[in-house]
Amino acid sequence: MLSEIRIDGLGAIAEATATFSTGLTVLTGETGAGKTMVVTGLHLLSGARADAGRVRVGADRAVVEGRFTTDTVGEPARGEVEALLESTGARRDDDDSIIAVRSVSTDGRSRAHLGGRSVPAGVLSEFTGSLLTVHGQNDQLRLQRSDQQRTALDRFAGDTVTALLTEYRTRRRAWLAAVDELRDRTERAREMAREADQLTFALQEIDAVAPEPGEDAAISAAVRRLGDLDSLRDAAAGARGALTGGDDPDDVSVMALLGTARDRLDSADDEVLRALGPRVAEAIAVVTDVGADLTAYLDDLPADPESLDTMLSRQAELKNLTRKYAADVDGVLAWAQEARERLTGLDVSADALAALAEQVRTGAAATASVAASLSAARTKAATRLAKAVSTELSGLAMGKAKLEVVVRPRPAAQDDRVALEVGGASLHAGSSGVDDVEFRLAAHSGAQSLPLTKSASGGELSRVMLALEVVLAQSDAGSTMVFDEVDAGVGGRAAVEIGKRLARLARTHQVIVVTHLPQVAAFADTHLVVNKTDTRKGGPGSGVRTLSDSDRVVELARMLAGLDDTETGRAHAEELLATATAERRAAAS
Repeated sequence: MLSEIRIDGLGAIAEATATFSTGLTVLTGETGAGKTMVVTGLHLLSGARADAGRVRVGADRAVVEGRFTTDTVGEPARGEVEALLESTGARRDDDDSIIAVRSVSTDGRSRAHLGGRSVPAGVLSEFTGSLLTVHGQNDQLRLQRSDQQRTALDRFAGDTVTALLTEYRTRRRAWLAAVDELRDRTERAREMAREADQLTFALQEIDAVAPEPGEDAAISAAVRRLGDLDSLRDAAAGARGALTGGDDPDDVSVMALLGTARDRLDSADDEVLRALGPRVAEAIAVVTDVGADLTAYLDDLPADPESLDTMLSRQAELKNLTRKYAADVDGVLAWAQEARERLTGLDVSADALAALAEQVRTGAAATASVAASLSAARTKAATRLAKAVSTELSGLAMGKAKLEVVVRPRPAAQDDRVALEVGGASLHAGSSGVDDVEFRLAAHSGAQSLPLTKSASGGELSRVMLALEVVLAQSDAGSTMVFDEVDAGVGGRAAVEIGKRLARLARTHQVIVVTHLPQVAAFADTHLVVNKTDTRKGGPGSGVRTLSDSDRVVELARMLAGLDDTETGRAHAEELLATATAERRAAAS
């Protein structure tokens, strides 16, 4: 629920703080005092588009801060809030509340914060989505739209329609994916066949050469060695001869000299000289190892110079592949693997197209089956919703009015991409099903049932929306519902009945209402008034204060045609307040 809102520099309000409690809270005040700025502030906290024109004249920005608690909402909504807080790094305040802030500067820039963290405005919309519902005149206009009427029906139907709608969307996605793939393959059959031929030829060429990983680098190194074969052999043989001795017995080698040095040291009588003998022995071991390595090197050198031609020919084959497909042999092998996978997906044979066409057919049949079940469930729920709302309307001074909820199939257009055969008819398979939902109202007995857009006045539309919310209230118990002049265009007994319905709705919700009717305000648990006042920031402004019982009488008398300064007006207000209080107690018992 919303426990507090603070507004600075928004419209007529220079600075104001309002505290809300459970039950029904009404906001009243003279025209132009800034009542609707509270609703505007809540719209901003709900992530609505920021309007720089709402910033108070003389202020550099408008700031709205809301404090929310989640102890009264249902577990699903609380879980959504906790998941959002965790994902954004937002934190609860010391009292376990959550603070949301939205600011709008005069240049139109907007900033949003949640739980002490800067977040996009869309995150505020997600946060308040399960906690706060704001109903204004624009929302009444939206109720006239078919998609909004379908949403209201689905919300009333509950889990039955929700499960079917989820299954329908899953089936529809799979069906449309198969349709797109079949269309793509059919339209691109020639192009894909040409691509398949090119990939097949390339793979045959690569397979014919059969390169090994890293083979090009190994051959390049071997070719360099073969090109310098004679000089390499002379260098290695000369080095070995110098170390270990050559074919000429007169040649002096390093090994012979080291052997002579070791013998002389070993035969010396001096301990210091004999101590150098092991070091000479180590040198002899090193020379012996190097000589062995040189011998092995010479043995590995090709004895046949023609092997160079063979390697050069292999190198040319590999370079032909790397010139066409990749920078080196490893890249060629990777390209070949990708080509094989791509070739598998380019099957344009008659069998492949037939299999895909069968997948489309079965997908369409499965989608159509679920769509038919969804339509049936909506039709069944529509009857119950119409009856429940009509009953509510009878208590809102529209006793003879009847709401009819019509569920009808939406025919597919001639070139409809998502046409679906359902029950022998070609229907448009939209993301929410194949149905159009229309609310029709017969305003009085014997009147023709007409769409809300043609049959309902502003006041009637307000009452239809309120009746609908009362009926739908059980689906989101615990949330906060805000109504901005839902009583517009009504008065008298109808206003009293609206007050009763709002009070009843407030048993399961926190309800905040901006009203100009004393009959509605009399049913409030908490009464807030927005008055014009001089602010410490300079200039006229508006503030919000909570009324005591005696102050409520004065405010209700003012709302009764400005009779706050007469005994008659106050007596009338006291009577109205007492009657509302009695009716609330009777309804609660």
